[in-house]
Amino acid sequence: MGMFYVAGSLPLPWSTRMKIALGAAKGLAFLHEEAERPVIYRDFKTSNILLDADYNAKLSDFGLAKDGPEGDKTHVSTRVMGTYGYAAPEYVMTGHLTSKSDVYSFGVVLLEMLTGRRSMDKNRPNGEHNLVEWARPYLGEKRRFYRLLDPRLEGRFSIKGAQKAIQLATHCLGRDPKARPLMSEVVEALKPLTNLKDMACSSSHFQGMQAERVGSIANARIGGRVQGGFPSRNVRPSRSIYMPNGPHVSPYHHNQQPDVGQSSG
Repeated sequence: MGMFYVAGSLPLPWSTRMKIALGAAKGLAFLHEEAERPVIYRDFKTSNILLDADYNAKLSDFGLAKDGPEGDKTHVSTRVMGTYGYAAPEYVMTGHLTSKSDVYSFGVVLLEMLTGRRSMDKNRPNGEHNLVEWARPYLGEKRRFYRLLDPRLEGRFSIKGAQKAIQLATHCLGRDPKARPLMSEVVEALKPLTNLKDMACSSSHFQGMQAERVGSIANARIGGRVQGGFPSRNVRPSRSIYMPNGPHVSPYHHNQQPDVGQSSG
């Protein structure tokens, strides 16, 4: 599930991306709601998801995990740790850690799967370095959801599934942590999305949207800038999820994002 752009590589199919998301969500749901003692993962990101040859996802590197709050406590107070671009904003600001901090991080990873972009990418134009900040204006616009999707999918994604996945990412990334879903609810929302067959490439509506996109690219090239999230000639092409070369491939295994803190607390 590595999110790097690799020249000549094949993007992972839509159904495989949703399978990976579902497997990772199940891992977090187990830690939060099924483990003998609730655990907050605290550093959920793509590089901590391992895949086997069949793209079954497992969580790895529990070095920053913390026991969840007990009794009447609503949060765990701890030194802020994690990875910039994935850590929930309220946790970064206050050091108050809850399971909803993990839910936010899952929303970032889901957005990476949908867009084929890194959570942080300084090689993109100004305004597009931070994935969540770039994506927010599109998250609430149902008619323009296609602007968020990895262009290398070339319409080979479920329209209904993409809309549902973007809606789910929006809920996970909500600014109010109490309004974010439980990971068990995320699991249930993702289950139907792996087998949907309403491919966008066979939709006349999507073909019309693609024509609009081509016009946006042409205008961007004339102005030498990027519009609508699509690259001009002077910008490196978007990365995409690529096919792993063997079992248990860990994505992001070269260029890690900077840590928020220096040691666990």
